[in-house]
Amino acid sequence: MNLKFCILFSFFVRNVIARGGYRSTSLSSAAVNKFTLLRKKNLGFENESYAGSGRHLIEENQSHHPRTDIARGYMTNSELERAVKEFGRRCSHISRIYSIGESVRGFPLWVIEISDKPGQEEPEPAFKFIGNVHGDEPVGRELLLLLANWICDNYKRDPLVDLIVDKVHLHILPSMNPDGFSFRRRGNANKVDLNRDFPDQFFPWNNNEDARQPETKAIMSWLREMRFTASASLHGGALVANYPWDASLDKRKNYYACPDDGTFRFLASIYSKSHYNMSLSKEFEGGITNGAAWYPVYGGMQDWNYIYGGCFELTLEISDNKWPNAKELPTIWEYNKMSMLNLVASLVKTGVHGRVFSSDSGRPLPGLITIKGINYTVKTSGTLADYHRLLVPGERYEVMATVPGYKSKATHIWLEKEEATNVDFILDPEVSSDGTLLRSICDCGRKSRLLSIGYFWGTHFEVYLVLIVVLAFLCFLLTRRIKSNLLKQRSPPKRSVLTV
Repeated sequence: MNLKFCILFSFFVRNVIARGGYRSTSLSSAAVNKFTLLRKKNLGFENESYAGSGRHLIEENQSHHPRTDIARGYMTNSELERAVKEFGRRCSHISRIYSIGESVRGFPLWVIEISDKPGQEEPEPAFKFIGNVHGDEPVGRELLLLLANWICDNYKRDPLVDLIVDKVHLHILPSMNPDGFSFRRRGNANKVDLNRDFPDQFFPWNNNEDARQPETKAIMSWLREMRFTASASLHGGALVANYPWDASLDKRKNYYACPDDGTFRFLASIYSKSHYNMSLSKEFEGGITNGAAWYPVYGGMQDWNYIYGGCFELTLEISDNKWPNAKELPTIWEYNKMSMLNLVASLVKTGVHGRVFSSDSGRPLPGLITIKGINYTVKTSGTLADYHRLLVPGERYEVMATVPGYKSKATHIWLEKEEATNVDFILDPEVSSDGTLLRSICDCGRKSRLLSIGYFWGTHFEVYLVLIVVLAFLCFLLTRRIKSNLLKQRSPPKRSVLTV
């Protein structure tokens, strides 16, 4: 009897790898079949027979790695590229594919954007997922392709998916470190840990951007070109949702809260509570942790996003095993699917959103949004002047909009649970003692030059109208002069003509 019990118990433990807290589980054959179909779609094998267990990462660089068992069943980099492009073809109505750069060895860093209007600028929040930051943590790259295909298959069928596609711009970077994946190691091709390569708020050793790794610089440029409200990177080796700060000045292992500590705890809890058993963790209360309280990380991507990118980023540890057997991927996918969906949807289910306008011209005003009592500023977009401020629901806030040359305005709101609040600000121009409008052009966006043109056109319309008329008249005279000269060249002049 004891021998039978031990055999059964060992079999169960071997198949339950995400051990946040104990909860008995077994995937149905239907769930496994759905997972298999999604993986076939990933690789464009939907209508073909597919032996997933026969794929080897090591095929790309077999001479370096005689052991191939650990990578069996995972997409190689070439298969990942094929999967991304196949998704773009299959789901072109709600997606676009683009690259943000290349790895050290020249592999493109492919991104999938999912939206009802991909590639278009809208007054909507944007979310990004990043997988495979560490080369030896490949679960994220598999799950993110599954997530993209699941969204595509369930659009117009599932209300949560519809909310994400219609109201959010979701960007998915399956692999930030394809070279590390090829070598089956943590760092990139230069053996640099990419999650220690970002500028740090406490120590200056990463401040020289030119000295950063190509993958790091690609992420930094990405955030300059695109405004993300929130994001998450997927890791392995634990089961917890990690939030800022990731470190402290004294390098001690203590809780170090950022200005938006409450909001980050709320976001981390959304992921943890939506997960099958992350919130049941015995190591991390509620399945979440402050990074500095867990172990200090300097040069991390999470804190850099919040400080320099205006983006609320979580670090999600989604599997106790860094590189689990591929047969365990269906279970990990089922455990994390709703967590990923609910985290993205939270961008429009809560928080305060809106736009900032000028009262006299009605044009959008790029500016700043602040919350009384929270030492953090959110920028509006440069063109549409929309903002998306994540906050803990069920509390009262004072929200203020500030634009140089305009009178700031503030309002009080009560943020309901599971319901976002929309607040548009209409600001009045500041006026000097002599009645002159005190306006300044805020270069807060990529298209501020266009805004500047619109501004001057609106405020000096009469002057420009006169100038246009004068210029048109001068052009008319010049044209007549040129035509007259051409006629003189083509036929002998009958008489001398003097023009003064």
